[in-house]
Amino acid sequence: MQPRIVSSLVLALALVAGLQAQTKLDQIKKSGKLVIGTSADFPPYEFHVQAGGKDQIVGFDVAIAAEIAKDLGVKLEIKDMRFDGLLAALQAGTVDLVLAGMTPTEERKKAVDFSDIYYVSKQGIMIRTADAAKYPAKESFKEVLMGAQKGAIQVGLAKTLKGVAKADLEKPHAQVKELGKVSDLVLELKFKKIDAIAMEWAVGEAYAEKNPDIAMTPFVLDADGGSAVAFKKGSPEFVAAVNRSLARLVAAKAVDKFVAEAVDLVE
Repeated sequence: MQPRIVSSLVLALALVAGLQAQTKLDQIKKSGKLVIGTSADFPPYEFHVQAGGKDQIVGFDVAIAAEIAKDLGVKLEIKDMRFDGLLAALQAGTVDLVLAGMTPTEERKKAVDFSDIYYVSKQGIMIRTADAAKYPAKESFKEVLMGAQKGAIQVGLAKTLKGVAKADLEKPHAQVKELGKVSDLVLELKFKKIDAIAMEWAVGEAYAEKNPDIAMTPFVLDADGGSAVAFKKGSPEFVAAVNRSLARLVAAKAVDKFVAEAVDLVE
């Protein structure tokens, strides 16, 4: 083998080794930007508003993402997509992390890593205000057509109300309509195409505050286990860096402030 060929081979191997040694966190800092995936139809977590004649994505998840990017010393880029496509985008490397009010269920943990919990809410049921007398108890919803966001934990909660066994929660149910966007579910409810929606409480209250013809019932379905940031598996340094930002924000009660500010922005 000629010396020149050997030198080229050594150089190529060194470059490969360098790329392999570079962590996801290193890559983000080198690129100068943090790309987050979200589903911006979930106020007050993330949603669209018109400001200065321009469409903007806002919400308390977006405010948290901006703080994470600032701590990393990079710019923030937001990619808006359907909720049920977020983890696939993460696996494909289209986004660096997912910040979308996502609950770290055991099933999701098999596919991705999660940060510490940054916000805890609860799950409830949205109905048309005029129908309140029809539903005196949670059991009243057993035979009605309910909606839930496709890919979200509310689907399973709605099926549980129907008496579906835990082992069968992944199977379709004739009385649970799954749609990709919460805003579409709300329209279905308002136009009487469904009778109720299993919904995250803060999100339901945000919609109800702006729409007097819909309301959250007093029935709590379940505490959701909290929201966390999702990462592609195998980037512990990146997860640790985000956890440091989240710990700072939670300790300073900044997340509660972001939630209040986001609710005020809901149109």
